[in-house]
Order: sequence, then C-alpha cells, then structure tokens
Amino acid sequence: MKRVKEIIGLSIFIFLLFSSANYSKAVVNVVEKSDSLKLLETYSLFSEYHKNKEYESALPFGWEVLKMNPDKFKKWIYYKMEDVIWYLHDSTKVSPEMKKSLEDTVIYLYNLAIEHYPEDKAYFQSHKAYISEIWLHLPADKVIAEYEKSIKMDKNLSSYYYDRLGQLYINNATDENDYKTKAIDLYSYLSEREPDNPRWPEILQGIVENIDELVELAKKNWMNDKDNLAKAWKYVTFAIKAGEYDKAIEGLEFLVEKSPGTVNYWNQLATAYQKTNRLKKAENAYMKLIKLEPGKKENYLNLGIIYSDLGKYSQARKYYRKANEIGGGWGLPVYYEGYLYEQAARNCNQQGFETKMVYQLAVDTYRKAKRLDPSLSQATDRIKALSAVVPTQEDYFFRNYKSGDVIPVTGDCYDWIGKSITVP
Repeated sequence: MKRVKEIIGLSIFIFLLFSSANYSKAVVNVVEKSDSLKLLETYSLFSEYHKNKEYESALPFGWEVLKMNPDKFKKWIYYKMEDVIWYLHDSTKVSPEMKKSLEDTVIYLYNLAIEHYPEDKAYFQSHKAYISEIWLHLPADKVIAEYEKSIKMDKNLSSYYYDRLGQLYINNATDENDYKTKAIDLYSYLSEREPDNPRWPEILQGIVENIDELVELAKKNWMNDKDNLAKAWKYVTFAIKAGEYDKAIEGLEFLVEKSPGTVNYWNQLATAYQKTNRLKKAENAYMKLIKLEPGKKENYLNLGIIYSDLGKYSQARKYYRKANEIGGGWGLPVYYEGYLYEQAARNCNQQGFETKMVYQLAVDTYRKAKRLDPSLSQATDRIKALSAVVPTQEDYFFRNYKSGDVIPVTGDCYDWIGKSITVP
C-alpha cells in the first residue's frame, strides 16, 4: 500500500512539473507574440504617418520602433526616419527647441544605421559628415575626418561629398598640415574619374599658382614615399599635363620597373620617349607593348611611325601593313604607308621621272586609304598637294608608255619599295 502511494505521488509531481513547463513556455510565446505584434503595430503607425507627411506625429513612433528592434525594418526605417528629421529640421513651423532636439539626435540615428544596416553605411556616413558640417558646425578637422571616413567606406561615393571635403581642405590649409596636398590629390582623382567635368581642373589650377608648382608638389610627395606607385603616377600625370616629358619619364621608368605588366604605364612611357626624340627607347617600349597586347592594332601603327622617324622605311611599312591586317582593313596605316613613299621621294636627291613615279605611288596608296576609310580627309589633302609632281601624260608619251602599262618603281633611293604603278 505504501508503495502504491509513492507511485501515485511521483506521478502527480511529474504531471505538475510538465504542466508548469508548458505553462511557462506558453507564457513566453504569448509575451514574444505580444512584443512582435506591438512592434508591427508601432511600425505601421509610423509608416502611415510618414506616408501622409505627418512627420511630427511619425517621429516618436519611429524612435519607438528603433528602440524595440533596430534590425527588424532596417531596409526602410532609417531612410524614412531621415526624411522625417530633415523635413522637420528645415520646416519653419518647428520650434527652436524641437530643431535643437533633432540636431542632438540625428547623429545617433546615423550611428545606429551604420551599425545595423552596414550594406549602405557609406551613404549614412556621408550624410553624417554633411550634418556635422552644415547643421552642427563642428570644427573643420572633425568634419574632415567624417568625410574621409565616408570615402574610405566607398571610393565611388558621389563627387558632391568629395567636393565638400576638397573645399574644407582648401579653406583650412596651412603650413602646419597637409590639406593642400590632399586637396590636389582629391581633385586630381575627380579629374581622372570625370574627365568631361571642367570644374575639377579649374579648382585644381586655382589651388596652386601654375602647373609647374603642381608638378613639384607631386614629385615631393612621391619622393617622401618613393615606393608608392600611386604617388609616382600622380607625378607623371601632372608632368605630362605640363608638357614636361623628361620629368614624366623618370616616374614612368620607375612604374614599369615595379609593375612591368601594366599596359598604360608602357603606353605613356613610349609616348614620352617619342616626344623627347628618344626613338630607340620608344622602339623598345612599343615592342614591349606588342608582347603585352599582340592584338592591338595601334601598337603596330605606332611602331611603324617610330621606324619612319628613324628613316627605316621598309621596317615602317612592315608594321603599317601588320596594323592594317589586325585592324581588318584599317585605312589609317595605309595612309601612313602612302606618306612613307612621299617622304622617300622628297628626301631623294634624284628628282626626275623615277621620283615622279614614287609620288604617283604615294597618290595611289592615299586613294586606297580613302576607299578603306572615307573619313580620312588628310588623304584627300595629300592627293591634291601632289597633283603637280606626279607624272604627266607627256612624261608617259615621250617614254613610249601607254595606258594600262605597268611600270616598276626603280632608282637608288627606292630599291626597298619593290612596287609598280599603272599608267592611267
């Protein structure tokens, strides 16, 4: 009997234990459901007031939502709260006390957004910087730090915020800080990013007295951090803008040594060598470019121009023809081939019938270039210019040539040509 009582007592205890656990769980579920429902209702009220532009009524509900759960409606709540605060702050109907309260809390909103919605943290950070500058009038160094943080978060940030930062650099530059250099770097970057915007070069030129000062500042900046490729490139960019190709070469040779596979560095170096008449070095640079980009037609054309300048006409023609081939019938290198024949005729001491034939070959080649590319107006200009030096009908007649005859181009100056003209 005693054993039966013990079993019954244990059963009752277990029943009560499970009943208590289920009750507690039910209470927790009810509480959680109640909190979730309250959050949803609060957000719905906030959103409705926001939609109807009843911003003053919306504000406390928005803060309540963020207090209850700053993650729940993060795709919408932070942007809508920003709308509310900005509108109320700029409204003439809001009291000075209310405006001050908004200014005191807006930074908290942005910090909350940056923490809980990091997908768009650069947006919120840039607006935080703007508010720090325009509403709160914080010291320049603090505002600058906020804008710099925005750009660090997203380099592709709107140029509006770059410009605000740049103006702060300019207006607060002294001999004791590096704001002037930072302003130059910033507007140089914007000039590269937005090459069609005239504002950035204008500001850049206004920072310094002349382009030469920009070159010197950029070089000093690079020399203080000699292994920095970005600073070397900045120096090169300014040097090229100033037409100081000798100075640009110094930076470019450093860049190709450190980054030998970067095509743009080689392109600029080849051009700089060409501009300074260092043709052998230019030749080597274009050879390197052809290895890096064997399918780029411009490399072959430019190398042909180098050989032409060196007086190596046969080599020049070889690369012009390669450019034409790679370009699928590109007319420009054919024009340059015609110019080779014109150069050869002009530079030859013998100015008789043989030379007239070479001028005719040049004209024929210009015509071919025009057929390939009708926009080559320079080819038309050269055809007109040579009209007085090509063979005349009398020249052909007195040498017993008839229409349709093919005449090989010969002569001591022209043994490399190996082509013919046809009597018209």
